[in-house]
Amino acid sequence: MSAHCGPTGATTGTLAGATRLALVGSPNSGKSTLFNALTGLRTKTGNYPGVTVARYEGTARAGKHEVVIEDLPGTYSLDPISPDEQVVADVLDPDNPDLGTPDGILVTLDATTLRRSLGLLAQVMRTGLPICVVLTFRDELARRGGTLDVAALRRALGVPVVAVTGGSRNDLAELQAALPDPASWERPVLPPPTDPAQRRAWVESLLASAGYEVPEIDQRTRRIDAVLLHPLWGTLIFFATMFAFFQIIFTVATPLQDAVQSVFDRLGTLVTEYVSNPLLSGFLGNALIGGLGSVVVFLPQIALLFLMISLLEGSGYLSRAAFLMDRLMARAGLEGRAFVALLSSLACAIPGIMATRSLPSAKDRFATMMGAPLMTCSARLTVYVLLTGLLVSPGSRVGPFGAQGVVMFALYLVGALSAMATAWVFKRFSSRGGPVLPFYMEMPSYRLPRPRAVADAIWSACKGFLAKVGRIILVVTVGLWLLLSLPMHSDAQLRSAGVDPADRTAVSAYEVDHSYAADIGHAIEPVFEPLGFDWRINVGVLGSLSAREVFVATLGQVAAAQNPDQPTEALTHMTYTDGPHQGQKLFTPATTAALLVFFLYALQCMSTIGVMRRETGSWKWPAVAFGYMFVLAWTMAFVTHTVVSALT
Repeated sequence: MSAHCGPTGATTGTLAGATRLALVGSPNSGKSTLFNALTGLRTKTGNYPGVTVARYEGTARAGKHEVVIEDLPGTYSLDPISPDEQVVADVLDPDNPDLGTPDGILVTLDATTLRRSLGLLAQVMRTGLPICVVLTFRDELARRGGTLDVAALRRALGVPVVAVTGGSRNDLAELQAALPDPASWERPVLPPPTDPAQRRAWVESLLASAGYEVPEIDQRTRRIDAVLLHPLWGTLIFFATMFAFFQIIFTVATPLQDAVQSVFDRLGTLVTEYVSNPLLSGFLGNALIGGLGSVVVFLPQIALLFLMISLLEGSGYLSRAAFLMDRLMARAGLEGRAFVALLSSLACAIPGIMATRSLPSAKDRFATMMGAPLMTCSARLTVYVLLTGLLVSPGSRVGPFGAQGVVMFALYLVGALSAMATAWVFKRFSSRGGPVLPFYMEMPSYRLPRPRAVADAIWSACKGFLAKVGRIILVVTVGLWLLLSLPMHSDAQLRSAGVDPADRTAVSAYEVDHSYAADIGHAIEPVFEPLGFDWRINVGVLGSLSAREVFVATLGQVAAAQNPDQPTEALTHMTYTDGPHQGQKLFTPATTAALLVFFLYALQCMSTIGVMRRETGSWKWPAVAFGYMFVLAWTMAFVTHTVVSALT
């Protein structure tokens, strides 16, 4: 199986003229897992609504044929109440061919909730398109004492019904054989009724014909939920879980990060010893090893972050977290679906903003979208780890807990509370309307996370991080290296400035301090000087507009210019090069804390701004978001710098 995948509007690389099938199902019905199994792709799956918020296409090979499969957002009905559900209704509408009416429809039905699932199937069957039912979680049905005659259900429906288990490719042979020719699929003699009472009777007759026995309540899940969904104990356990989350990031990932850092330190030493050409040595030592290496060393934290998130998702716990947070979100005038969107922003604000499509209320969508960038994304993680390491020594403790983990937890918590507070403000003053509907979300049974899904999540995150390093960050880092290296200075100029041309480290430090980058940093110094930032930090802040990780790469280049063998030590002992604080330590507790707070609030991501523009249809609101977040970041950083300075 091979394919390309991407959200609608992007190039997917699928074959023109190939059979096209739409994949439809309710949230948590195994739809995206089936899509991955058929196409061999790795689209994100989860056990809460709002995971699939765009149309994804992939190509499945069935014998000699290739079939395009389109994974549509999860929906409980074809009567849309949110933009993502509207996408499904529009694609399946034969009277709306502009979106590309599929040749057939694959409908996933959860065997454990078949009565509810058949309501969606009835609506899909009325489109008149060929339909094949894919029955999922049959193993779960049997484990909980339920029964279902698949052959009888097929006869009663009059359409093909194929049972699969957990997206296993071994169970897909029958389904794959049917994919290439949807025109040959069986069709019902009569479509399901449209009258609600008649439709309920139709569903009951189908269940009776198929000998369906409702599965027992999962006793294990019931016992666990009695604790985890308790208003008090469940909330305390949730915060304790998140607290442990960040303790683990430092205790487990730090030794791995140190090992990676030692490799780059050794490479820097080799460049100093064996590369005599100053220009090449500067490029290798400062741009690549000092710049890119300073970002790559945080790969263990990225991997560990997504490992823990995927374990919580795969076990079914995050859907409980959304339910628990529904009460807290209500204080911000939002609902639990908004928490799902904010939760998605922990990886990246882009999927979080896109996940707002699952919200029925236009006002909620807008408010959540404006608050989502304040959630701490994985790009901020690299900055947080670097600055937390400068602010708090590794051995510091807060009671029995590591102080660095406590600081990290506080940053994530403040980011989440700020996101909800911002959403409350925008919702309160927004004129946008929309329905106010109760929050409904199905609680899946607790399951052991699938190792393949966990591995895919970690691999996708690490691959995306390294791809970002290799594309955006590399280009920006090389550009910054040029700005930090130019103009070139002759030996005579160096001697007149009191610098020995034979001392490569002294020459490199002098050139950095008298570079074009220094001119740019000094030009904007009046804006950031009250926060304790010097020109080097200013350049990093400007560069981070392309990607937050560029801030780390910038400081890495500057530190490598001062001490190519031990750039981390050089960063720790860096001092102001001019001005009233010349010679004083740069990364004081006040300045470091102000930097942390600035990056907590600032919208330093052009990709997020672009997606926000696409979702709102205007540049107005991205500009508002960037403006209010910059003002908020500067103000909070100034307050932090003032308070910490007074306390230290």
